[in-house]
Amino acid sequence: MATGTRYGVDLRAALPADAADLAALLGGEARGMAGRLEAMARDPASAVLVATGWNGAVIGAIALSWHPALTADRPLARVTALAVAAEERRNGIGRLLIKAGAQAARAAGCDRLEAAAGEGEGGAFLAALGFVPAGANLARPLRKRSEGG
Repeated sequence: MATGTRYGVDLRAALPADAADLAALLGGEARGMAGRLEAMARDPASAVLVATGWNGAVIGAIALSWHPALTADRPLARVTALAVAAEERRNGIGRLLIKAGAQAARAAGCDRLEAAAGEGEGGAFLAALGFVPAGANLARPLRKRSEGG
């Protein structure tokens, strides 16, 4: 799993203790978030990564899942949630989360990362990171073209 510190931001797998911070960031109640975190932690086809600031509080999160598909030889990864605290936006945290999520998806054998086609800033943000329209979604390859053609 992708972990580490970059630009003063710690990237790591979400922990049960992060439930209240994640609920505040994504909406909902901490108890419900704790149950969803637990379920995703048990699922080998998903990951939840968080970015924490200097005080240890969650300032961003990305959730992913991957699955086999009839349209691809390798599993497809999908961003199911991506959020950065309003006061932390435009500091590169979303970019770090996408990069860490892509690394986790590659480690799971995926060669494509999809995200819902966001409107406005969300869509522009994903486009700036290399996502292109793919049906109703945006997608980007996870492997360089020279790797396996």
